[in-house]
Amino acid sequence: MSDYAVINPATGETVKTYPRITDEQLDAAIASADEAHRGWSRASTVEQRAALIRRVAELHTERRQQLAEIIVREMGKPLEQALGEVDFSADIYAYYADNAVDLMKDEPITLLAGEGSALIRRSSLGVLLGIMPWNFPYYQVARFAGPNLIVGNTILLKHASQCPESAAAIEQIFLDAGFPEGAYVNIYADNEQIAGVIADPRVHGISLTGSERAGAAVAETAGRHLKKVVLELGGSDPFILLSTDDLDATVEAAVAARLDNNGQACNAAKRFIVADDLYDSFLEKFNAAIASAVPGDPMHADTVLGPLSSAAAADNLQNQLDRAVAQGATIALGGERNGTYFPSTVLTNLTPDNDAYHEEFFGPVASIFRATSEDDAIRLANDTPFGLGSYVFTTDAEQAIRVANQIEAGMVFINLVGADGAELPFGGIKRSGSGRELGRFGADEFVNKKMIRIG
Repeated sequence: MSDYAVINPATGETVKTYPRITDEQLDAAIASADEAHRGWSRASTVEQRAALIRRVAELHTERRQQLAEIIVREMGKPLEQALGEVDFSADIYAYYADNAVDLMKDEPITLLAGEGSALIRRSSLGVLLGIMPWNFPYYQVARFAGPNLIVGNTILLKHASQCPESAAAIEQIFLDAGFPEGAYVNIYADNEQIAGVIADPRVHGISLTGSERAGAAVAETAGRHLKKVVLELGGSDPFILLSTDDLDATVEAAVAARLDNNGQACNAAKRFIVADDLYDSFLEKFNAAIASAVPGDPMHADTVLGPLSSAAAADNLQNQLDRAVAQGATIALGGERNGTYFPSTVLTNLTPDNDAYHEEFFGPVASIFRATSEDDAIRLANDTPFGLGSYVFTTDAEQAIRVANQIEAGMVFINLVGADGAELPFGGIKRSGSGRELGRFGADEFVNKKMIRIG
């Protein structure tokens, strides 16, 4: 594996490289995190840890412009969206600071027989390894590190190889907030080294956000060493439109749900399943609206669609699109690719015998499907190996809940998009992974729920 490097996808310029951690440095990092857990973590109170996390939130806000510009350089996120990501990350840390005491409080158990009492007391497990992706460099770390530092776990963080600058900036924030050495440690490790970290007996859990292949590899290694794993993997989320009293507003929501982060979000709407009587008008309006999002300089405040994260990402998306067309799909809207700048693209006639029908498009490519009935829409929505998020748009409140109950996914949003929150659990089922992040469930994954029975 080559050095970690910042390669600006908008220009192709290699801004800076960072050397891989040596095996000796990696062992020292694990030892530091283990020592911090045995010392600082066990000696600190939840209130003290909450105060430090609150300072992390404040530092994100104070440094928001600097932090945002870093990830524009690293992975091409439009500047306004990058600023929004920093703000959301600050909100996540603040949420865990505000709710730390309540999340960690004892839970009484009502005894069925016998005298005395019983309770569940939450405590830390120890050192955790986080393996994070490039598409949301701050947010992904916040939803893992925030709750687990509240619990008292300590963190080893392996970021994506194209995000070394943001990785260093995050580590500096934790140090500047007052966390001791070892509580949060950034490691520029390669895959072979990470396998060794997972196997190390000082490490007690692993959280990965990334591809199915990476998730399978990490889970296999963790399983051999009996380690707890949380996996947040890909998604091909359905956007189901059954009825609307404002088609223009619904189309606007659909476009926003597809193009966020240049179309590179695991929980973006990717498959648009439209009732038969709305299909033609939706397709016409959707094509017109998404075509107006022209790829532009991600540093400009008014840019909605920037470059894909790398030349490799653009090549992969192009190959996938070419295969889909070769196997019978129709390009209802497209354009010329310009390096890493990929045009908004709309596919129709995508059938189950097409490989792309079962794949995730990680970029500004939308697939449109015609549904003949409510049951047909549910069938199409569930006919995927993924099960992360989903969107249901209807004017019928009873239908909305009825459909939501039948969707095979970890999350359902009804009549709105972009509504994630620090308090809302995030995660999926099927090949989208296992476990939950954010909200109270995110603070309950890597916890020793110790039962104490008192006579």
